[in-house]
Amino acid sequence: MSNKPFLIDSIIGNGRMLGSLGRSGRLHRLWWPHIDHSQHVDLIRTGIQFAGERTVWFDEEDGQWERRISYMPGTNITVAESSHPRFPIAVRQQDYTLPGRDVLVRHYTFRNVSNGALSFRFVWHSSLHVNESELYNTTLFNEPNDAIVHYHHRAFFAVSGTSPCSQFQCGFAGEAAENGHLNGQEIEMQSDGALLWDVDGLPAGESKTFAVYLAAGSTLTESLEQLAFVKQHPAEHWLRLTEAYWHAQLREARRCPGGPADIAELYERSVLMFKLMADSRTGSLLAAPEVDERHVRCGGYAYCWGRDAAFITTALDRCGLTDASRRFYEWTLRAQEPDGSWQQRHYHDGSLAPSWGLQIDEGGSILWGMWQHYETTRDESFAHAVWPAVRKGAEFLTAFLDPNTGLPLPSIDLWEERNGEHTYSAAAVCGGIRAAAAFARLMGDADSAGHWEKIADGIADAIVAQCWNESESSFYRGLHLKVDGSRYDQAVSSGAEGSVQYTSKGYPVHRLKFDPVIDISLLGLSVPFGVLPPDHEYMTRLADTIERRLLSPVVGGIKRYEDDHYIGGNPWILTTLWLAHYRIAIGQYEAARTLLQWAVDHRTDIGLLPEQVDKETGQPAWIVPLTWSHAMFVLAVDRLADAGQWPETAS
Repeated sequence: MSNKPFLIDSIIGNGRMLGSLGRSGRLHRLWWPHIDHSQHVDLIRTGIQFAGERTVWFDEEDGQWERRISYMPGTNITVAESSHPRFPIAVRQQDYTLPGRDVLVRHYTFRNVSNGALSFRFVWHSSLHVNESELYNTTLFNEPNDAIVHYHHRAFFAVSGTSPCSQFQCGFAGEAAENGHLNGQEIEMQSDGALLWDVDGLPAGESKTFAVYLAAGSTLTESLEQLAFVKQHPAEHWLRLTEAYWHAQLREARRCPGGPADIAELYERSVLMFKLMADSRTGSLLAAPEVDERHVRCGGYAYCWGRDAAFITTALDRCGLTDASRRFYEWTLRAQEPDGSWQQRHYHDGSLAPSWGLQIDEGGSILWGMWQHYETTRDESFAHAVWPAVRKGAEFLTAFLDPNTGLPLPSIDLWEERNGEHTYSAAAVCGGIRAAAAFARLMGDADSAGHWEKIADGIADAIVAQCWNESESSFYRGLHLKVDGSRYDQAVSSGAEGSVQYTSKGYPVHRLKFDPVIDISLLGLSVPFGVLPPDHEYMTRLADTIERRLLSPVVGGIKRYEDDHYIGGNPWILTTLWLAHYRIAIGQYEAARTLLQWAVDHRTDIGLLPEQVDKETGQPAWIVPLTWSHAMFVLAVDRLADAGQWPETAS
């Protein structure tokens, strides 16, 4: 597969199909039939060719291209504008997917900026590793539809333009596309193909509009029928229809509740981004579009995590997208394991994704999020629909407790890096069990409600009694941290407490009694899970410790934890906003607005929030966009509004 950038500039989609693009308008990735899987693009390049010259690709990096990428206001339509001092053509490229259809539209406008008429060729070269397979792809030319079709096992992608092509080639088309001489090969068991269109005599100062359609289907007939349908109307029809669709989606959502223009713009962009991250086929929610499919720097992002989703659905509910929240929780009913647990992460079809092991906060977060959704909607049918899963989930959580500590047994932490009895995980479990108790009372099951409330209270008491670290004005990040033998020996020789246990097969497990690292997730004890009230002395001291120890010294923003090395140990958007949530909860509104503004100031040029910000340059450092980042932003804006802290009203 061709090298692809980790950082992308834009995303497009419709809940069925998702694409990511670079600043030049190059489409780097395209997912279908779900927005998480499979990704089919090896490379897609478009360019122009003048007589006697090689093709000039719009994504070339020669240092002279002038490029600008943006969204058409109020839409998920990407606009990429490109010009070059050596070439007399300015290009405006609009990329979007059709609402409710598996069709990607690449809509080009060529403007002649010279003093005379111009003739040129428009060239398309695509290599699709369909179903993420580099093997057994086939490309064919379908003459009735004037289309090349890429296919592999139940996935077909038909490509055609708004006018008949002048030349085509299936297979081994890279050099031919460069030279502009396609050989007419009609079928080849290869991944690539090319199309070429002649543009003759474009007058000076005038423009020509042209579109290329990429239609997906599970059969050849289905993809060609999609293509034939879209070709019944001019491209301008589909552009206007898609623009109207996104405007209607915004009208159905809650408007930004207040704040200056940049807040309102990012709030609107967040609503539109949420629409792309919600799988319209299943209801699942995507953490982020994948950027590291070969797992070079991480374990992947194109999955659904119950923890992320609980924050995201709370934000969805606040901005009026309650149907998306309900659909997600209906999806969780299918993803729940028979024992009542929810595992670390899932594909959008509900199947278990690659995992590092059980993260007990996932199940607690889902139960907590279900209750947040019910409290927003007061939808009795929702409560009845989820109640059996709630009961099973609560029974699993209440059985997963360490009788010695009263905390949940060891599992993987929310950052997916360590095994232990983590304080944040305990808070999420406490919040989930209390949510289950609230559902039980609603269902008239007072016995279960009382039993679960007692267990939740016991977890809260155990956190306060065993996890507070007075010397650091912080909670311990957790207890019984699993470490390797050499680290254990070094720590114990320096005075740390620990123990060695043995598995049933005789393997040693080394655990340190305390994990003292300062971690932003400890704020979860108050926001959102309410184990302790925000104004509790421990929480106010903890928040001050976090700000003092985790503030990134050069660019500002809050890191995840003290010794974070992931992608260089940068400040994150969501962690900075997590502290903002806490400051709002204790009435420190000016401090919260400062933290919120930092996040706004570090959005991308197109208005998307990354996961991380480079600690030296302030530029996006990893994953654009991260859905959780946008959720934390929406929640911060709404909480300030609830507190009456937006003197300016968004226009």
